Amino acid sequence: MEANTDRCDEAAAVLLYTPAQAAALLQVRESWLRRRAGQRRVRCSFVGKHLRFSPADLAAIVADAARPARPQPGPRRPERTRPSGPAGRPPR
Repeated sequence: MEANTDRCDEAAAVLLYTPAQAAALLQVRESWLRRRAGQRRVRCSFVGKHLRFSPADLAAIVADAARPARPQPGPRRPERTRPSGPAGRPPR
């Protein structure tokens, strides 16, 4: 019976995360996460008036924040050099 209780405790522990726990897992500031949730810009749940995040919410936040890698810029062309005369003007 004790093993069953431990499993229930573990399941309840990861069912929903507080904003502080979720921010720690996402490695962002809690204020950022709360602001985004308040603006409905990230997935979240409200249990009554309490803000909570499910593991699926956290996965969606990470997936939505993913950006494709930018292609590497091609080789740069060497800068054109101009012959310089007096005052930086080319000779005539």
